[in-house]
Amino acid sequence: MSGLLLWGVVVGLVAILAIRTMPDLIEYSRIRQAVKAVAADANGKTVAELRSAFGKYAEVEHIKTVTGTDLDIFKEDDQVVIAFAYEKRIPLVGNVSLLIDFKGSSLGRGQ
Repeated sequence: MSGLLLWGVVVGLVAILAIRTMPDLIEYSRIRQAVKAVAADANGKTVAELRSAFGKYAEVEHIKTVTGTDLDIFKEDDQVVIAFAYEKRIPLVGNVSLLIDFKGSSLGRGQ
């Protein structure tokens, strides 16, 4: 009986962690998709136009964490690369929180 209770507590803690972090992981995925879409259509556009295009994607996808001004836009091997990085603090229980460093780029690897 005590083993069952212990496993119930462990499963409950994992469920709380998953429920609290899932919205932020989904938003990170949306940001990566928007960055890749903007970078794929970057031929001949200025940095300001790329930031504006990301802002439009962010508005449609309800992205609140990263704005166009937070993006690092540069060229690498004649290819436009858009990178981003941010921190997210997720409160778990009481004064205990989880800090996640999110970063990514249009190349598909963290920069």
